[in-house]
Amino acid sequence: MKTKHKVFFKNSKKMNSIPSSSAHLVVTSPPYPMIEMWDDMFRRHSKEIAKALKHEKGLEAFELMHRELDPVWQEIHRILINGGIACINIGDAVRTIDEDFKLYPNHARILSAMIKTGFSALPLILWRKPTNAPNKFMGSGMLPAGAYVTLEHEYILILRKGSKREFSTPRKKQIRREGAFFWEERNHWFSDVWFGLIGTTQKMKNNAARLRSAAFPFELSYRLINMYSAKGDTVVDPFLGTGTTMFAAMATGRNSIGFEIETDFQDEIFSIKDSVIHASNDRIHHRIQNHLEFVQKRSEEKGNLKYVNKHYKCPVVTRQEVELFFNPLENIKRIDDHTMEVMYSDVPQENFEGDWQDLAPSRAKKPKGGQLQLF
Repeated sequence: MKTKHKVFFKNSKKMNSIPSSSAHLVVTSPPYPMIEMWDDMFRRHSKEIAKALKHEKGLEAFELMHRELDPVWQEIHRILINGGIACINIGDAVRTIDEDFKLYPNHARILSAMIKTGFSALPLILWRKPTNAPNKFMGSGMLPAGAYVTLEHEYILILRKGSKREFSTPRKKQIRREGAFFWEERNHWFSDVWFGLIGTTQKMKNNAARLRSAAFPFELSYRLINMYSAKGDTVVDPFLGTGTTMFAAMATGRNSIGFEIETDFQDEIFSIKDSVIHASNDRIHHRIQNHLEFVQKRSEEKGNLKYVNKHYKCPVVTRQEVELFFNPLENIKRIDDHTMEVMYSDVPQENFEGDWQDLAPSRAKKPKGGQLQLF
């Protein structure tokens, strides 16, 4: 199996290199309006925004910044297939302008714009971000009524274009079964609150137009890509930054396309290939190892599991996990100035220790007709 990953350094509002109704998933995190680290970027794109900030017109600047983002949501709707999903990581902003402290609800403004564009909103995720701030108090501290709640979460908006995606052919159904997740992962990932994911801040060159990037964690994009796409799908990130979404797409056997206006990120994005193979295969190892630990604990508490995965020979809870398989990465090569190609193995990368046969049924159960079915 091979996948291709393309990077374009151009205005992310214009994704005309992508045909309509051809992408399967979007995972991205745009610049956050009214967060000061993004002010200069917005100023460069709009004299009206620069003027509104200069004259301390907060709500006007907020709306103008979002109008810069609105064309991206329209392009996302165009490129997604029917049933395609868009996942948008965004945080709200709090800011004092002209001595007036208030919340600027970025998630609500983006959600409204995407619904107007034609998306259907699905249940969203709150990403509860860890903080090491020594003093988290805002406003009047311990005194009412001017104390303020501290924002310690961001949103992952989840929206769908059109109706539920169909997997109509035998080949597509097989690929879907191979891309299943473990039962315990499903319970954890599909919760509406995520804890323990830590963001990173990358230092850029001193002469970079944007001195730092508020990159979301690899695990965030890794989960979303597994949850809302199948192997071989195309994942798009219109705000690629340092390439986290592309990295996660490589790790999960998806194709990807990314757009970024800051050329200072180019070297860092293409250097990903130097470490992604080890990191991706290490993530596969930990997923299986975590599952085996779950199997041991669950078997002690509730008895043996009912089914066996045919690739890893370990017990699984449901028949939907029987054909689950993670393709190990074998090689990554750069094709041209915009493209990398990833090669994968069709066999497991390693054997896992443990006598799991004692915890499995003597014979894996199959549904009637001898074929594994999702529904």
